[in-house]
Amino acid sequence: MSALSMVAVGVSTASGAPVETRDVAAAACGALFDDFSYASHTDGALGSHGWQVRSNAGGPGVPGARWAPEGITFPTSDGDKVLQLASSTNGTGAGTTQTEIFQGNRRFLEGTYASRIRFSDAPSSGPDGDHVNQTFFTISPLRYNNDPIYSELDFSEYLPNGGWGETGPVNFQTSWHTYTPDPWYAENKSSSQRRSINGWHTVVSTVSAGHVKYYIDGALVADHDRSGPFDVYPRQAMSLNFNQWFIDTAGHSGGTATYLQQVDWVYYAKDQVLSPSAAVANAAAFRSSGVRFKDDIGSGSCTTTPPPPTTTTQQPPASGTWAPNTFYPVGAQVTYGGATYRCLQQHTSIVSWEPSATPALWQRA
Repeated sequence: MSALSMVAVGVSTASGAPVETRDVAAAACGALFDDFSYASHTDGALGSHGWQVRSNAGGPGVPGARWAPEGITFPTSDGDKVLQLASSTNGTGAGTTQTEIFQGNRRFLEGTYASRIRFSDAPSSGPDGDHVNQTFFTISPLRYNNDPIYSELDFSEYLPNGGWGETGPVNFQTSWHTYTPDPWYAENKSSSQRRSINGWHTVVSTVSAGHVKYYIDGALVADHDRSGPFDVYPRQAMSLNFNQWFIDTAGHSGGTATYLQQVDWVYYAKDQVLSPSAAVANAAAFRSSGVRFKDDIGSGSCTTTPPPPTTTTQQPPASGTWAPNTFYPVGAQVTYGGATYRCLQQHTSIVSWEPSATPALWQRA
């Protein structure tokens, strides 16, 4: 029996049906497991296992900051190798380094995500107080402002010193519909815990049947469904990411501060819904059997796709004139420029998304 098929407690398929055979638990659909047993960020095995270490410029974070590959290391903690992200700042953009590592192939959608992560309230060196963000998430590209199929799930965004208007430690879980970076406009559902989570914690999320459920140390902390004015259930496959970055330098008090985020292991069971305890047990089973890395995503038998977007009772006038800042469900009909258009993808309209200019959203009737 494989390591992934050793645990059947709390297992169901992505459609919600229970798994009745112990031998198919979490293995039938493929899975990714990594224990992060690498020598350095230049280790050839890291790249061959699908990991990319970021070095290109750009957001998020402090303008002018550098994404530093050398900040990704693999020290030993409690007798086992861990992934470590070290980010530092002296309060200036040029003096700030941020870190990110990710599975760049976008093949993560429904299923169970789990990781054991060490969050840090205080820097390993230097003055405390920076608005640092320690994260675990999946994401797709934003093709353009308010992209209607943009998908992002923030399993954990921990701000030990606050930020974004928060003054104390806070941990966010956020499911995204879309956003516009400038001027900022966002459509999402977000939950938070305003308390310290310093130290090691298990972060688990299940994505299935229109619900994204978030767990910290086995406790359910958020359940984001498809109800409301916009759909936050992911609509396309995403990459899998860890990063540590600085929101701003407003909390910096002088000198250079270095913060550490560590990851013991990461596990993804494709198209399978596992209880948090089952996900942790499966990861432990890999380790106990000597497996440090496993990736058979795509080789399994499951080929489920996300359920179609749900409709909403917030309907625009059946024959009204198109207007910005209005929610349009699939099938809504509007007039614009003397022509009639039918909505192809639910969205909230903005200026520049006129029906005649957005064939991905509107079809002329």
